[in-house]
Amino acid sequence: MVKINPKARDLVSCRSIISKNPTFGVFYGVNPLEAPFPLLLLEMSLVILISRVVRLLLKPLRQPRVVSDVIPLGGIIVGPTVLGRSRSFTMNVFSDQGSFLVHNLGIMGFMYFLFVSGVKMDLALLKTSGRKHISLAAFGVIAPLVSVTIVAVLIRTRLDLELQKGSSIWGIATSMSITAFPVLYPILRELNLLSSEIGRTALNVSIITDTIGITAVMVFEAAKQGEAKSMAALWYVVSLIGFMVFTVTVVRKTMSWILQRTPEGKPVGQAYIIFILLAVMVMALLSDFFGAAIANGPLWLGLAIPDGPPLGSTIVDKCETIMMEIFMPFAYASVGLYVDLFRLSDYWSSLSPLFIMTMTGYVAKMLATLLTAHFLEMPFRDGLTLSLIMSLRGQVEYLLYLHWLDLKMLKPPSFTLMVLVSTLMTAVATPLFSTLYNPTRPYMVNKRRTIQHTAPNAELHLVACIHDQESVNWLINLLEVSNPTLSSPFVVYALHLVELLGRATPIFIDHEKHEKQYGEANYATVHSALKYYQETRGDFVRIHPFTAVSPRKSMYQDICELALVKKATLIILPFHTGSIDLNGNISHIVNTNILDHAPCSVAILVDKAQQRSQLLSRSIRGSTYHFAVLFLGGADAREALAYADRMAGNPDVSLTVIRFLTENYERDDGLEKKLDDGVVTWFWVKNEANEQVIYREVVVRNGEETVSAIQAMNNDYYDLWIVGRTHGINPTLLEGLAHWSENKELGVIGDYVASVDFSSTASVLVLQQQVLRGQRSASR
Repeated sequence: MVKINPKARDLVSCRSIISKNPTFGVFYGVNPLEAPFPLLLLEMSLVILISRVVRLLLKPLRQPRVVSDVIPLGGIIVGPTVLGRSRSFTMNVFSDQGSFLVHNLGIMGFMYFLFVSGVKMDLALLKTSGRKHISLAAFGVIAPLVSVTIVAVLIRTRLDLELQKGSSIWGIATSMSITAFPVLYPILRELNLLSSEIGRTALNVSIITDTIGITAVMVFEAAKQGEAKSMAALWYVVSLIGFMVFTVTVVRKTMSWILQRTPEGKPVGQAYIIFILLAVMVMALLSDFFGAAIANGPLWLGLAIPDGPPLGSTIVDKCETIMMEIFMPFAYASVGLYVDLFRLSDYWSSLSPLFIMTMTGYVAKMLATLLTAHFLEMPFRDGLTLSLIMSLRGQVEYLLYLHWLDLKMLKPPSFTLMVLVSTLMTAVATPLFSTLYNPTRPYMVNKRRTIQHTAPNAELHLVACIHDQESVNWLINLLEVSNPTLSSPFVVYALHLVELLGRATPIFIDHEKHEKQYGEANYATVHSALKYYQETRGDFVRIHPFTAVSPRKSMYQDICELALVKKATLIILPFHTGSIDLNGNISHIVNTNILDHAPCSVAILVDKAQQRSQLLSRSIRGSTYHFAVLFLGGADAREALAYADRMAGNPDVSLTVIRFLTENYERDDGLEKKLDDGVVTWFWVKNEANEQVIYREVVVRNGEETVSAIQAMNNDYYDLWIVGRTHGINPTLLEGLAHWSENKELGVIGDYVASVDFSSTASVLVLQQQVLRGQRSASR
């Protein structure tokens, strides 16, 4: 019999050996949870289900995903605070064996999270960072670093023995000073702020602070290893330098070799992707083997991979879903297994100095960012928003706290405090800055920017959205028939829209200043076509090419920002039945957002494939185009008529205007009726002598008669239908039609004439007049 020393009795843990016998089920008196695989399945189902449910419940509170996962999953439900207080639950589900599985899957989750974040990061932004970004980053790091260090020195005797060490103080001070890019990016993406001015600034600043943070972590690790043996710190630095050189040379060249073997325009081979995903675990093993911390290897591997298509976008597409939906819930659960909120009160006397240090760091960082933003002449609301964003904490901090727990730098109560304070800070800051900052606020202007209110002999500034070479065809045709002249030339800002894939930071390229093209093989053709058209029509049309690479949800911000800065009168959008794909076809939601927030008028063109070829052939033969305006009244209809009036000046355009009126002017808005009468009278007086213009009026009693009148005009005679979208239309004209309209961005009538049911080969141009700041909330 083996005798155990009584002093070592608390260090001994007795457990049963895992049964290797097959499990036949509970009906045979066997507990399936004694086997590791059924236990893993239960933990996976429990963790993912709880994560999904709580995320749904907290969504109305504007909580980011990291908070929705950590507060319930990491600190309350599966941890010792709630379910973990049940001894039977802990012994059956999260026993030592179950905790081992969760912890290891969680570490894998953190590894691939940092890897994907590294792939998305664009370190080239460090070269383009201006004085504004460097100032915000520098003062945002120095102020909390110095403040926390001073406070720690003053209360050093009250800290735990391990936290009194210089390396520990340095670690905590630097963690309070750095805002990690992998934490910031997903939150800004959720809140649709990536393409906003504040979002771009925050991402640039976070990349600079991350560079400082990586250096600070290296210093911390070296200091920690040097505490036990001075030579250990030296060998750590040597191995770290060797590992970094290997990453920059061998790994980077390997990725370049993969790109060279990938044909242009083709996806990266599946074998290469599998090789890279396996390399994540190899790099983690090597970094842990050399003492560089297990998370550094995957992060550096991600940074060595070129972001964007084809390699970066393919990697993100292949592994982001399983990483976020399967592995990351285990990462949060691994944090929660150490979080026990009930123990905070028992250890508060020893935890209060650490709490003071963390709060000093947060306050100092917020004040430093706010004051620097004020010095840089940023509006107070924007500066406050930025200071709240730069105080966000999340996945990187949780992994760092776990690392400190392994190093015995933190005890479970202090670990609980750090996790709780970091999570609550993010939970409070996120809804605050999402309320303070409205990225669409600048677009709400009070000055008229419409076709109707633009002088006939003034320059017409247009923003035209382009997705591919086919988009150029319809744009050129539309410009031609819109009758640019020497007295009223067109200034066109051609914006090539590309969906952001495989990288985190949106980019906006002015091709007259930068020749860079974003991985689009067909954009050279698009650019050449635009330049050729401008050369042939240089006296009438000037084209300025741009490219916007951004997420689909915030793509409208780039469009509206360009229209605002260039003082555009009209934004021209294509209409696609599909959503955004790799070629950049714009979705309904982007069109809808532009209609809601545009600082000027908007035109949506439904260009039908057959009609495109007809227009090209007719332009060669010099034939006449036949356009029809469906005037149902209201501001949008007046804008449509004003645009059609410009087309009427083209000798190759025959224009028919049909005005729809209700019987006895039933339910007419008096003011709208007067405005309509004035515009129609002006149009007719101007074009009365033009034999190419026809004006008619139709009286109807309901929506059915409106549709019947339009259907009676439907033949192959017309090439283009022009119609106002919605605003100001007499409801009698649309009575009974709204319920079947599928595409709200086209309006009821625009959707009808563009539909398959209408059986027309003609294209459709739908216009919405600019909605001014005071009218926006009332009209939408």
